[in-house]
Amino acid sequence: MKKFLLFLMASLGLSYLVEAQNADPKEEYIKKYAPVALSEMKRTGVPASITLAQGLLESGAGKSRLATKANNHFGIKCHKNWTGKTISHDDDAKGECFRAYDKAEESFKDHSDFLRYYDRYKFLFDYDPKDYKSWCYGLKKAGYATDPKYAIKLIGIVESYNLHRYDNVKVEVISPDLLERPVVVPVKPSSIKYDEEYVFDVNRPVYKVNGVDFVYARVGDTYESLAAQYNLFINELLRFNDLKEIEDLYPGDVVYIKSKKNRTARGLDMYIVSEDGEDLRKICQRFGVKMSSVIKRNRLNPEEQLSKEQELRLR
Repeated sequence: MKKFLLFLMASLGLSYLVEAQNADPKEEYIKKYAPVALSEMKRTGVPASITLAQGLLESGAGKSRLATKANNHFGIKCHKNWTGKTISHDDDAKGECFRAYDKAEESFKDHSDFLRYYDRYKFLFDYDPKDYKSWCYGLKKAGYATDPKYAIKLIGIVESYNLHRYDNVKVEVISPDLLERPVVVPVKPSSIKYDEEYVFDVNRPVYKVNGVDFVYARVGDTYESLAAQYNLFINELLRFNDLKEIEDLYPGDVVYIKSKKNRTARGLDMYIVSEDGEDLRKICQRFGVKMSSVIKRNRLNPEEQLSKEQELRLR
């Protein structure tokens, strides 16, 4: 009986060992990090399929030196605005500076923010989040990697492992500028001035960026109508949005209904101007920071245009 039990245990152990050896490292990676990718899709709008495909490709399913030594799963280099840990690694050139993290989850979050906040990736969020092919080609177009076959490789990974199924998971994702999860702020009907020109939704979604409430303008909105809806003086609303006088509003414009902050959150210390003449106010609207604070912090002349690759300290 003992011999039989020993034989059975040995057989089970051998079976487990063979199964473990045959396990696909990529499948294991997907199983481990899919919840993180879904969480980031909900937080920022980056499709989970893209996050997982890039993680698999860039980290070699978590086996690369950057992934094992620095928890860097996406091959993100330091760039000028990085103040965290670093690791030296040979890539396009010898001894390049790459970001290092305490946990892999931090790398996933930084990857989402990297796509969300760097201007050259902004156009990606105009794509349908379920259109993984456009996202893959868009990443190559934006210069995420130098490999000419980068998009094809990503698409191959998505399709081989059916990663696009994760993009169909229902999550509350907001539109393009990808900020935080929206909260509905009910407005008392008595506080709204109705007329035949405007019809207001008392449950208009209110979003946050940098911890500051804002709404997206809709067809027919004006600064006057939004001031009335949220019980604000018109000059107050203009001040919140760095305006000295009333301007036209267009659908999709960001309108802050609370005062913006003097600085951005940690990790978003600096913005690199993407083109000559980029609008400083639009940059400040995007990051939820007061334009006056950015001007003061960077000793800017408000009359001078911004220059391409100029560094703006946001905190």
